[in-house]
Amino acid sequence: MESNGTKGLAIVLFSGTDDKLTAATVLASGAAALGRPVRVLLQYWALEAFMKDRIEKDHGASAEAGIEGHAWLRKGTEVPGYQHWSQTLRLAREIGEVDIQACALSMDLFGITKDDLDPMVDGVEGVVSFILASEGDQMVFI
Repeated sequence: MESNGTKGLAIVLFSGTDDKLTAATVLASGAAALGRPVRVLLQYWALEAFMKDRIEKDHGASAEAGIEGHAWLRKGTEVPGYQHWSQTLRLAREIGEVDIQACALSMDLFGITKDDLDPMVDGVEGVVSFILASEGDQMVFI
């Protein structure tokens, strides 16, 4: 991904729960709206959440959210204008430069192929390549 000279945002997305996926996609869409290039590396449970047969499913809330947090998250889906995290990310890709890569090691560990993933995933990349391509960008781990 070529940068327009603007410091980008690199998101290492490890979690596969809806609360953290939502947080990551809101960050990505905000950066894209500001014209910042965004790179996302999907690892482990995030990679599993991006499988084309699972992307729209309920992925729950993180353990620290507890039962109340999970209920609160579900209540949020009833708010007018609610948008699933995957739709937020699709829209971010329409308004800005958002590159999504699947972690090669995680794919090997889970036995996942590129064909198993939602078409929104641009490719497969190793960690070293991701870090080198993200040099100078702000990096967050979710």
